[in-house]
Amino acid sequence: MISKKIKIIFIFLLFYQSPLLSKSNNFNDFNSKNISKYFSGIVAYENKDNSNALNYFNSSKILLDRHDPYLEKFVMSLVLENKVAQAINNIKLNKEKKNSEFFEAYLLLALDSLKKNNIDQAIDILSGVPEFLQKNRYNYIILSSLKKYLYVFKEKKILESKENLGNFTLINEAFQRCYLGDKKTDFFFSNLTNNSQEDYSRYIYFYLTYLIENNKLEEAEIITNDLDYINSTLLLSQGKSWVNGGEFKKFNEIFSCKNYNDVIGEFLFLISNIYSSQDEFEKSNFYLRLSIYSNPKFIFNLSLIAENLYSNENYKKANEILQSFDKDQDFYYWYRIKKESQIISKTRNQNEGLNYIISKFEKFKNPNNKFIFDVANFYKKSKKYSEAIKYYSLIINSLDENSALKSDLLYRRGASYERLKDYESADKDLLHSLKIEPDNAYVLNYIAYSWLERDYKIDEAIQMLEKAYASESNDPYIIDSIGWAYYLVDDFIKAEKFLKRAVELMPEDPIVSDHYGDILWKLDRKIQARYFWSMVLEMKNVEEELIIKINNKLIIGPEKS
Repeated sequence: MISKKIKIIFIFLLFYQSPLLSKSNNFNDFNSKNISKYFSGIVAYENKDNSNALNYFNSSKILLDRHDPYLEKFVMSLVLENKVAQAINNIKLNKEKKNSEFFEAYLLLALDSLKKNNIDQAIDILSGVPEFLQKNRYNYIILSSLKKYLYVFKEKKILESKENLGNFTLINEAFQRCYLGDKKTDFFFSNLTNNSQEDYSRYIYFYLTYLIENNKLEEAEIITNDLDYINSTLLLSQGKSWVNGGEFKKFNEIFSCKNYNDVIGEFLFLISNIYSSQDEFEKSNFYLRLSIYSNPKFIFNLSLIAENLYSNENYKKANEILQSFDKDQDFYYWYRIKKESQIISKTRNQNEGLNYIISKFEKFKNPNNKFIFDVANFYKKSKKYSEAIKYYSLIINSLDENSALKSDLLYRRGASYERLKDYESADKDLLHSLKIEPDNAYVLNYIAYSWLERDYKIDEAIQMLEKAYASESNDPYIIDSIGWAYYLVDDFIKAEKFLKRAVELMPEDPIVSDHYGDILWKLDRKIQARYFWSMVLEMKNVEEELIIKINNKLIIGPEKS
């Protein structure tokens, strides 16, 4: 849609040179070829094809002085291609011109000054950000946070301020005190990482770095002993691996609270992560590149760029980024293998992806539980349930009887048994999982739905689903299950209420649309029922068995009609 609009504008511009785009009367300088390349660059940029966008922008540099947004898009493309220094140089060449008045230009110039250890100049640059550029909420938070950091770096003390930026304030103050070597650093990191309302587990890694930097090795070991690889983040798992191997020096080789560029790099990663969580992947990658520019040693942040590129289906670029991780970084190397396997599954087929990860896994002499867990999940996703069960069992047998992790693995293994129609083993695992965590909505939903499908213990299944729904009333799978339960006991009015909502939440799920069609048929809304069944046939990754059933329903309706 964006590309279509741009093409229309482009055609119009070829016939009518607009003063908006040209400040020159010399048509030879501003010709259709330059316009074409510029708009091709915009099309590529909007379609997240940044490499081509940069090529087009480079080819149309004549427009630099003639179209205000040009410099901004050119700079963004340069940064996304990891050409931050070149982006900064282009801003400097145009800093006296109006076209350099965009927020990212000020930010880049300030980071450049900081890299050159010119804190005063960085302060001056950020103080000059026009008010209209601060109206964007994130711009304001970034600017306000950076000003406070620069104050700390220059004055060697915390700036007293009543301004509360919520989570940013908590995180920023922990790092500022860490930079100063403040006695309260432990307290602030402890408060941050033990916050029950938000997941701040990433910052346990930086707390470990602080402890190790201050020779508090035993405290670091106590923290990592309480971590398990399966439930820990990638960064934390790598940190635990280093501590367990006595490789304490590796922490400070890539990050130090005493290095203000390292601290700013982590702040910029936080901004990047927020944009990524909102699916603004280009913006996320922009701040990630700035994070790596500030602290190029911390290559682990490249994993988020790889994830963003993967989410945008830019598999070639994602694969290039993944090559940054090698065997010396065992968990990031394993992450690389997993992501490469996923890319193979997407670009070729699932079996090739599975074969790839298994061939790599078999080369590990003593794989830890995290690697085994991931292999089990790959087998399960590839519908190789017997193999998945074998690997889940390797971990289950080593866990404490009442651990939450054991409950989760019993759930996964039980689901694999259920797919093999080994219902006795499935029920045993799933009920054991519920014994450990009786209120787990997803286990309740799974076993109850399995019973409904088997026409087994319907009343008890409905009770389980009502309990699950009371806990997770917005989960579309649970909504679908409870709707289907009411269908099976002939309460079609109630069933329709739930299934309608499930379809609204998951319009592309074939099972949900199939269920809704069945209920509509029962309510004598047969035209609508056939519509939803027909929609299932147009969806992706629909199992052959369901396709056959749908085709039969379109002719004669559901089997039990």
